[in-house]
Amino acid sequence: MASQEAAQPAASATTLDVTTVLRALSDPVRLELVRQLRASDAPIACGTFDVAVAKNTLSHHFKTLREAGVIVTHRKGTQALNTLQEDELDAAFPGLLDAILPRRVRRASTTTTTAPPTRRTSAAR
Repeated sequence: MASQEAAQPAASATTLDVTTVLRALSDPVRLELVRQLRASDAPIACGTFDVAVAKNTLSHHFKTLREAGVIVTHRKGTQALNTLQEDELDAAFPGLLDAILPRRVRRASTTTTTAPPTRRTSAAR
C-alpha cells in the first residue's frame, strides 16, 4: 500500500514568521531551490531540481522550506510537486524575494553601448 502524504495547508501572510522565513532562506541549497521555483511557471517535482545534494538532504531542505511557509508541496500521482508561496511571502514581507532573488536584470535600453577604450600600460604592450 502506497503511503499518502497529508496535504499541508498553505501559509497565509498572517501566519508567516520573518525569523523562520529568513532562517529557511539562509542556506545556499534552499535559496537555490527557491530561485528555481521562482523562475518556473509551474510546480517542480522534488527529484528534478538541479542541486548536488543527496536525496535525504534534499528532503530535509524541502521540509524546512515547507515548515517556514516558503513552499507548499502537493502530490500528483507519485510525484511531489513544489510551489513557491510567492504571493503570501510578498503580502507578509513586501520586497523580500526581490531583494534576495532578483528575477532578471532589466536592460536600461535596447541599444547596446560599448565601454570606453582602456589605456594600455607599458607593461601590457
